[in-house]
Amino acid sequence: MTKERLQKVMAEAGVASRRHSEKIILAGRVTVNGQQVTTLGTKVDASDVVAVDGVPLQKEQHEYFLLNKPRGVISSAHDEHGRTTVVDLLKQGGVAERIYPVGRLDYDTTGALLLTNDGELANKLMHPRFEINKTYVAKVKGVVTNDELRTLRRGVNIDGRLTRESHPRLVETDRAQKTCRVKITIHEGRYHQVKKMFEAIGHPVLKLHRESYGFLDLSGLASGEFRPLRTAEVQALREL
Repeated sequence: MTKERLQKVMAEAGVASRRHSEKIILAGRVTVNGQQVTTLGTKVDASDVVAVDGVPLQKEQHEYFLLNKPRGVISSAHDEHGRTTVVDLLKQGGVAERIYPVGRLDYDTTGALLLTNDGELANKLMHPRFEINKTYVAKVKGVVTNDELRTLRRGVNIDGRLTRESHPRLVETDRAQKTCRVKITIHEGRYHQVKKMFEAIGHPVLKLHRESYGFLDLSGLASGEFRPLRTAEVQALREL
């Protein structure tokens, strides 16, 4: 039988991402065939009984969804303040499986968000070295100039580190309101990155919408709506 690392088996069973599964192992919450395991290099096969907090793992059917996240919804599986989460929206839509978002969108940011119980794929998609394109439309204060667009394109310093090359384009200008909309594609996923990039050039973001994630866009999805990914789409995500 093929043996696989314990944290990979846990991720594939939908316990958590591989990285978080490692923390669960180190915390002494995992047993293999009744014996506590705290070593990350441990390997198991299909004949081994793996349990977390005394509950044996069951192989979950992987599910994948694309959500058009509304404003004022938390990108989390749970919220300690009782606010609506993206997982709540899917549960209300009839999804019973345990799922969680791939990455985050801010409370006031709308748009494309993936949710899944495939911890292995989620971990890979969130890893910066895979450079998944994410396209946003930002409504910002003031009118962004061509020079400022070039600055964004080359990279700006946020949190002491230069952003990688991006692809910004002016979409619309409202000179009466002294605002404009800029479409920008980035490859990174740093905390509040798009907002901080525009702040760095003197144009605070008023509204932010993620238009697409990789090749996935929101065609046919109104705010708050979601759909399952097709098999070909899941395979294409793996190939990214």
